[in-house]
Amino acid sequence: MRTVIAGGHGQIALKLERLLADRGDRPAGIIRRPEQARDLVDAGAEPLVLDLESATAPQLAALLADTDAVVFAAGAGPGSGAARKNTVDRDAAVLLADAAELAGVRRYLMVSSMGADAAAHHPADEVFQTYLRAKGAADDAVRSRTALDWTVLRPGSLTDGPGTGLVRLAPSVGRGTVDRADVAAVLAALLHEPGTAGQTLELVAGNATVAEAVAAAAGHDG
Repeated sequence: MRTVIAGGHGQIALKLERLLADRGDRPAGIIRRPEQARDLVDAGAEPLVLDLESATAPQLAALLADTDAVVFAAGAGPGSGAARKNTVDRDAAVLLADAAELAGVRRYLMVSSMGADAAAHHPADEVFQTYLRAKGAADDAVRSRTALDWTVLRPGSLTDGPGTGLVRLAPSVGRGTVDRADVAAVLAALLHEPGTAGQTLELVAGNATVAEAVAAAAGHDG
């Protein structure tokens, strides 16, 4: 299974690439800077150099030949201003959806955020408000595509632990934290579970194994 990950040098993406490579899949990661390529190769992924803020949908689609799924894990990152929340967190996600449709790739996993909402209201923090609105607008745009088998994953506050392998995954789970390693593990499981297509799922640390949680979300919980 070939999976192309936008934001291929991000912390979650690198963990996901390693998981996919270890299980025999063929991960590839889109990166903006060529000097990041070595980290992807070390994780078992094919580096694809393209700037998602300036690329066209046909240019991106050309990288998606022979691809089974795409994952949007790109982000402007902490310290970036409001403008890049829109050009990366929103517009690049829409670009990936456009490119996936052009290339005939149906499976699309969106790494979103708990609280993402195109009408989010956080007047005390304009950049955070713009981020949540950008993520919400991106989610809405992807969920409107009938040509895509999408799943939107909305993790809680991200932490850097080693991962517990125990999560709570459901349309609504309440506020909480989750290790990036567990987010990557859930994404890897979702890629092989088409029964989760068409769902928006929140994710925090919990008591179910990743396999149990994903199976339950897909309706396979017995």
